[in-house]
Amino acid sequence: MYNPFSKTGGTGGGGGYQQPPRGAPPQSGGGGGGNFSRPSNYGQQTYGGAGGASMYGGGGGYQQPQQPQQQSRGGSAQEFGITKVPDETWVLQNVMAVSPDDFREETYAILDERCVVTVRPAPSIPRGLIGLGNAQREWGQWGLQDRISVRRYDPFSSGKQAYLGSMDVEIGFATKKVSEEQYDQDDLSKLVIRNFQNQMFSPGQLAILDVRNMRLQIHVKTVEVVDLTQEKGTSSQQPTTSDPFVRGILTPQTFITFYKHAASPIKLKGSSKRPAANSIIQPNFKFEDMGIGGLDTEFSAIFRRAFASRIFPPGLVEKLGIQHVKGILLYGPPGTGKTLIARQIGKMLNAREPKVVNGPEILNKYVGQSEENVRKLFADAEKEYKEKAEESGLHIIIFDELDAICKQRGSKNDGTGVGDSVVNQLLSKLDGVDQLNNILLIGMTNRMDMIDEALLRPGRLEVHMEISLPDEFGRRQILKIHTSKMRDNNVMDKDVDINELAGLTKNYSGAEISGVVKSASSFAFNRHVKVGTVAGISDDIENMKVNRQDFLNAIDEVKPAFGVSEDELANCLQGGIIHYNSYVEQILKEGHLFVEQVRKSERTPLVSILLHGPPSSGKTALAAKIAIDSGYPFIKLLSPEAMVGMNEMGKVSYISKVFMDAYKSALSVVVLDNLERLIDYVPIGPRFSNAVLQTIQVLLRRRPDNGRRLLILATTTSRSVLSQLDVLNTFDGELGIPNVGTHDELAHILQELKAFDQREVQSAIREIADVTQSRKLGVGIKKIILAVETALQDEDRAGRFASVVSRAVGEARALEPEDMGHQQPQIQQIQPLQLPNVQGRGQVGGGFEQGYAGRY
Repeated sequence: MYNPFSKTGGTGGGGGYQQPPRGAPPQSGGGGGGNFSRPSNYGQQTYGGAGGASMYGGGGGYQQPQQPQQQSRGGSAQEFGITKVPDETWVLQNVMAVSPDDFREETYAILDERCVVTVRPAPSIPRGLIGLGNAQREWGQWGLQDRISVRRYDPFSSGKQAYLGSMDVEIGFATKKVSEEQYDQDDLSKLVIRNFQNQMFSPGQLAILDVRNMRLQIHVKTVEVVDLTQEKGTSSQQPTTSDPFVRGILTPQTFITFYKHAASPIKLKGSSKRPAANSIIQPNFKFEDMGIGGLDTEFSAIFRRAFASRIFPPGLVEKLGIQHVKGILLYGPPGTGKTLIARQIGKMLNAREPKVVNGPEILNKYVGQSEENVRKLFADAEKEYKEKAEESGLHIIIFDELDAICKQRGSKNDGTGVGDSVVNQLLSKLDGVDQLNNILLIGMTNRMDMIDEALLRPGRLEVHMEISLPDEFGRRQILKIHTSKMRDNNVMDKDVDINELAGLTKNYSGAEISGVVKSASSFAFNRHVKVGTVAGISDDIENMKVNRQDFLNAIDEVKPAFGVSEDELANCLQGGIIHYNSYVEQILKEGHLFVEQVRKSERTPLVSILLHGPPSSGKTALAAKIAIDSGYPFIKLLSPEAMVGMNEMGKVSYISKVFMDAYKSALSVVVLDNLERLIDYVPIGPRFSNAVLQTIQVLLRRRPDNGRRLLILATTTSRSVLSQLDVLNTFDGELGIPNVGTHDELAHILQELKAFDQREVQSAIREIADVTQSRKLGVGIKKIILAVETALQDEDRAGRFASVVSRAVGEARALEPEDMGHQQPQIQQIQPLQLPNVQGRGQVGGGFEQGYAGRY
């Protein structure tokens, strides 16, 4: 068996780095240099000494160790009882005591197949017992009455990577006795290597150090194992890990990083080559441990901006002459994980728990008490910073619903001025005359636009991180998190495909995806309720599984707040789209091209299209069809019906909110229906809302941020009016929508509707031709569909339909330009804030809008 501590094969000499532990029991064997080697059957591998084969120290310099010629698993395990070590020197050397009858020399042993230790024979230990110190018993969670398995351990049994390249440890006082002395990290590293060289360490292991009669405890957090036989520059080492089953041998070349234990008052000197000793990030922290999906990029950015400067050596940060970031603002739609981030941030911190404050909790009815509540939040940080300066620990304050107390100053008209005073107090504490460098404020809000601008400048809440709706990869992560217990407990059916669900939940926030999982579970519960009962549970409840159909039902039930306005669009498409002529097909094809342009083009993330034509020509239905067929995750219809009863400012706010919501989605469509009605245009006057008009014009030209894309579809029956209002030039393209022009088109529509038989269709068309004395119509398709529904209520369906359509044709001809040629356009003088020189309805109505009717 390989024994690194035997003295056989030593070459003598006084060099070598290793120093025999103080108070160690005498050992036999040759060599005066403290070196050790394997037996000859494993190949020589020495540490220390002056011979030519020395690795660390001595005259021979560093030599590549030879690999063992054969490997052994260390023999069979034996059961040992646990006792205390003979004296404290064994604890300080991190060595376990065994009987010489069990182990004849110092070697490695593995306890309970998980903890590798160094054992050394001690005559005072009875056979069958092993002496463990308090730190070792705490590490393995053993008591003096327990029995454990012990066997010899070969460090190369798992491969060549058996040495520690680096090791991160937490350090603190081991007893209640403390000291105000500052400990140098380089000196501590030399002491650890001197006392524990050639011993094996793994994450979770504990050891005791004696530093000038002060007992310090080290706790291994992470290790990095390397292969010393590889040449420099080769990437043979494994990544840093916190796996307790990864272990390696401590060598003088091992780089040890010390971190202050969060609960210990120990003071460590800053180093220019080692990370900050009181680093706020735990060395073994990983983002995936937080249980938050879809926010990897955001967490990386938060870490880089707010925490990176705090983990690097303080000496380096001081050379840069920079101060740490004091504030982060997380903003975005509801349910995307802002508050969840705040709850989980404590897990990534190696410091005190953060203070979590809801915005409204700060406010108080008593004069001055609200400001006092703000000062109390910073009191602990101020006190510690005065005592310890840059050695002070980080104080984190988390503000939820920050917009509740930090509104724009002067925006409130309550007369008390409390809101302004609270903002002023917070500003002075964050970056006032007495600056603190040991605080970090994390604010969260849905309404970043409401927060006072002075709070958002660098030095205060300078990092603005948008927590947006998750993409498909993020949704897949979130679904895996929320369904992990279902999978682990085998209550999720095999037909459930997480990738499919992630594709079906476009624009769902994290909270809404959680709602989908809950809803799917409720559908599964419902299948196991006894028929005819409300609360009776069927006998096969143990076999309950959540299947694919449950999730599909849940997706239909739980709708995203930033999704498709299905109900509104469905109302626009009740009768579907009838392709009564080639124009309709061409319009849909053009619309599809615009959809693909927005989706794929890097140069045009914003495209606005105007669909114009006479009344009842189906503009809204075509716009809704283009929007639905786009497959975009966010589709919103803005119609005058949704703003009935709103005042001017209410309409401006509503329109702005719809566009702000659209900017939160990767791909969006906004349909502005009946644009002239949205701006309150009336021909008498004429009058319109200038505030609404300017809002729409600005939003039509504003490009979305962060690579998002927006398609705007607007409809109007008054193109000439929009031209006079200078809105027409704002659009990137136009699509003209024609009326139903000929009897052939009318016959095609009636056949598609299947309301009349062939004889009735021919009869109705003949009667229309006789009445109108023409084969041209110029009637909107909505009027034709209305005429069909009216005719179905009459016994003479063909006659009633012909009568209604003929009347509509006559009304359309009455408004044709040639019938109005004798009328002179009227120019009206209007008041300020109204359009100058707008022509009267005679010309406006008889212009472009009726062009299609005249053409047919």
